[in-house]
Amino acid sequence: MTRKLLILLFFLITCFAESQNLEWKTSVVDAITLSNEERKPLLIFFTAANAPENLQNEVFKTLEFEKWSRRNVILLKLDLSDAAVSSEVKEQNIKLKNAFGVANLPEVCYTTGSIRNGKTAFNLLGRLPYNSNGVKAFISDSNLILNPE
Repeated sequence: MTRKLLILLFFLITCFAESQNLEWKTSVVDAITLSNEERKPLLIFFTAANAPENLQNEVFKTLEFEKWSRRNVILLKLDLSDAAVSSEVKEQNIKLKNAFGVANLPEVCYTTGSIRNGKTAFNLLGRLPYNSNGVKAFISDSNLILNPE
């Protein structure tokens, strides 16, 4: 009985630990490279220190989103207030925000990207601002953007 309990406990701890490990890229180049290797679009999360955290708390921190994102997208987080990034990277991130038409933070953009001859190009698939309908609605809206029919 003790052995079964230990195995169950190990399984639960492993599942919980794994559910908290979303892998957000912070480098546009690394994210595009992985996106092309895995043939998955990018989910770019535009945020800043003063942006509301509802999207992160209600969507990104759920097991449902984690499972969905692992199968469907490459995660790229661009924090426009990150003091640890160079001024060049910060300027690049702001240009991307403006190019994608992001007006309010936080906001998500779905895109594919390529790098040729040192130039980065994107194909915007769609944008998804925060709404308070929860993770199921977010995933459903995301699927409509990623798989239009």
